Amino acid sequence: MKILNHTKRLLCMVLLSMAILPAVKAEDFSAKDVVLEHIKDSHDWHITDIQTADGKLEPLAIPLPVIVKSSTGWHVFSSSQFEHHADAAGLRQGPFGLAIATEGEHAGKIVENGEPVLDLSITKTVAVMFINVIILLCCILLSARWYKNRKASDAAPGGFVGFIEMMVMYVVDEIIKPGVGKGYEKYVPYLLTCFFFIFTCNVMGLIPFPPGSGNVTGNIAVTFFLALCTFIIVQFSGNKHYWKEIFWPEVPTWLKAPIPIIPVIEFVGIFTKPFALMIRLFANMMAGHAIAVAITCIIFLVASQAIAVQLSMSALSVLMSVFMMCLECLVCFIQAMVFTMLSAVFIGLARVEPEHEH
Repeated sequence: MKILNHTKRLLCMVLLSMAILPAVKAEDFSAKDVVLEHIKDSHDWHITDIQTADGKLEPLAIPLPVIVKSSTGWHVFSSSQFEHHADAAGLRQGPFGLAIATEGEHAGKIVENGEPVLDLSITKTVAVMFINVIILLCCILLSARWYKNRKASDAAPGGFVGFIEMMVMYVVDEIIKPGVGKGYEKYVPYLLTCFFFIFTCNVMGLIPFPPGSGNVTGNIAVTFFLALCTFIIVQFSGNKHYWKEIFWPEVPTWLKAPIPIIPVIEFVGIFTKPFALMIRLFANMMAGHAIAVAITCIIFLVASQAIAVQLSMSALSVLMSVFMMCLECLVCFIQAMVFTMLSAVFIGLARVEPEHEH
């Protein structure tokens, strides 16, 4: 019976997807545009396209605040004031002589006379990040409130509070404490923040509609800032042994002077570690989102094919999409854990004491 129920659900999903296909012409559908639209940042929060009475597709989007400085000064207005469609020059015209470029080297940026302006707008990534932070704060503060009037001897919490406690204890005992080593306590707040922020952003990114659908950790600027924070903490946590191993390591003298081969390699390693943190998180999350959306696009790419092809490929697309979503749920946790673990290890390596032979 369970198999039959799952089969019925799958068939319903396939038929539902086919029901909306007549509104989409396969020759006009671009999987590349759909994938790029999902993973890139934008000045409005695009939800879907709706078909008007004259047969045209108009975007349905949530407008976001635009804050820019142009040659005429600072301007604050809604992104809804930009045209939905680009003109012949590839520009979505807006107020104050500003426009959003849709092609060329400045694609996606607000330009004035073809040149980008100082842009401090609340883009989709920023808006989603704010929502994720609010959700994370609510979850953590509500869980912390449970402990306010309780003693250590009281029974362990259950439900959601118990889940949060389990996650916190796992990260502290299995990731932070072994990675950092002695004196790990002062690094717990930062590393826990990294883990839960990344995990929350990853999970919310799996939701295909607002307040989710944001590719926060798939944005290189976000992962760069997180890696930069780890880099700064590692350097300020380094002891004299850490710096000695960089500039005067215990290797044969000819590898250190007159040509500092090993010191140069060690010095470059200071920057390659946070760079690896940044790229690993960015690439894995962006690729996961891109693959999941690309598989879903199969349904629309076969819209003009025979009914048998539509049924079979749509069923395959749904099955693969479900598989990718399940895999992405696991990846959400793994990527948050890996970033936290590597940050803890890098901090621990900067604080390691020299081994003395007896």
